[in-house]
Amino acid sequence: MPRHATSYTCYSQFLALGVCAGVWGLIVTGWLLGELRSDGLSAGEIRRLSDLATYREAVADVIAELAGPRGECPKKAVAERILTRRLSEPEFAMILSATPAGEDAAVRRVLREVRAYQFAARSSARNLAAMIRIALLAQIDVLWWGHLPPYPSDADVYGSADLLDLDGLRRDGMLLFHYRRQASTLVARAARAAERKAAPGRAPQTAGLRFAYARPELVVLLNQIAADFEDLAPPGTPPLWVTSLVRSLTHQHHLRDLGYAALLPSAHCVGFAADIEMNWFRQFGAEEALQRVLLERQHAGELNVIDEGQAWHICVQPGAGHALRLLPGHRTGG
Repeated sequence: MPRHATSYTCYSQFLALGVCAGVWGLIVTGWLLGELRSDGLSAGEIRRLSDLATYREAVADVIAELAGPRGECPKKAVAERILTRRLSEPEFAMILSATPAGEDAAVRRVLREVRAYQFAARSSARNLAAMIRIALLAQIDVLWWGHLPPYPSDADVYGSADLLDLDGLRRDGMLLFHYRRQASTLVARAARAAERKAAPGRAPQTAGLRFAYARPELVVLLNQIAADFEDLAPPGTPPLWVTSLVRSLTHQHHLRDLGYAALLPSAHCVGFAADIEMNWFRQFGAEEALQRVLLERQHAGELNVIDEGQAWHICVQPGAGHALRLLPGHRTGG
């Protein structure tokens, strides 16, 4: 039996006592998270929110410089020269130097992505400048979680006691967001293709989750985001849709080989990141509402948010989502 079953049983015990998930919510206690967590609050060196805001502004500034007055995508050699000069500036150094391997290693990671970049239709990085922006903002994820070892293989994900089984939580009505698994058989893939053809707007155009597991803190915040989104979105808008969660290191390498912008190291590979569908909600007039929810959470210091086009990447900050309701409090009723 996967070790996830142990953590899920904790939730089931509450439900067995007659606590209705849809009415009273469910408290994720400090005791429960204490058993499941492995991070503490010592991920890298947690910087003040003002430092992170300054860093994000510096990223936007360097991307503007890379584009130049004509807004053109830079050549790799030009981009590397500009980054080598700019990344030593205090606005960058204060964050990059606090990552677990230090400033030089962080700069090397970013330059590695510049040198390796090739346009791919599957990639969320539509050009080199987009790849650089994603790589720079992803260093915040590394700052927070780069000290944790990744899950090396798929078996390590399935066997981890740090992750919750979302399929079990969904069966008990404990999730406010939607997802679906990857189609794993020829019959399932054919059915998925037929669905896309017959009703192209019914669901996001994504492969689905390879692993339906996540850290407890991330599940808590995804539920909160889903509740906030429902409050702001136009009537009739479908629930929040999550397109990617935890990944093994093996799978992350596979995605890179396929042409996806799958960075290394990645908060996905330690279970603290998710990708949230964005473009699909445009047909419901809800795209701006979702962006607002995510950016407000980032401003509050709970998330790192990276606009990757069709889906937005989020990473939970250490300390967020502790001792909170798995289902948000305003979902309670009488």
